[in-house]
Amino acid sequence: MKLDILAIAAHPDDIELGCSGTLIKHINKGQKVGILDLTQGELGTNGTIESRSAEAAKASEIMGVQVRENVKLRDGFFENSEENKLKIIQYIRKYQPNIVIANALDDRHPDHGRGALLIKDACFLAGLSKIKTYNDQGEEQVAWRPKRIFHMIQDRFSEPDFIVDISHEIDQKLAAIEAYTSQFYSKNAQNELTYISNPEFWEQIKSRSRMLGKRIGVSHGEGFHCENALGLADLDALKLPNLA
Repeated sequence: MKLDILAIAAHPDDIELGCSGTLIKHINKGQKVGILDLTQGELGTNGTIESRSAEAAKASEIMGVQVRENVKLRDGFFENSEENKLKIIQYIRKYQPNIVIANALDDRHPDHGRGALLIKDACFLAGLSKIKTYNDQGEEQVAWRPKRIFHMIQDRFSEPDFIVDISHEIDQKLAAIEAYTSQFYSKNAQNELTYISNPEFWEQIKSRSRMLGKRIGVSHGEGFHCENALGLADLDALKLPNLA
């Protein structure tokens, strides 16, 4: 299956927190969107591999993604190695996404920045035909390089290169995040109190999206980084909200 967008991130729930509103917007436009989790989040204080897998499946259903897979790299310890790059290259060639959304290049959790570089390197190398990879049937895969790589803004705020309006998608995004009952604040969950299960973290999620939305004159937004310049056919391609 060829995808329009493949979102790749270190942990189940990274995508929901960082860019699920944008994914939902493109899914609602009829585009094909998939998610690739690098790890199973097995080092999380709360939850288990099994519970987080079930939560990821529920969140995927809420978002409407076409496919979600897990590379099962070691949470907290995976490296930007040749072996791991080749694993990611196989998925990129399998789904041939036009756009890849990846972790933040620098963030509080070391897996995020390390994951971002692993994904970035794999996206480039996937376009080199002399690197040979094979699908599950043993057939050689065709080289494929995504047209764009965008990086989410995660825990550490940084000035975005662009902001996507997710005003109509915010409720669906919050519902997808809430699927992770083992990770985030819930009145019914008996989780050990952590940085992300604190009720204040939940409020920060909503206030961040409101703040980014205000920057472009809408209710809610998600910010992204792009290392290459973005091109426009003309100025009419810009969304110009009423900022009065």
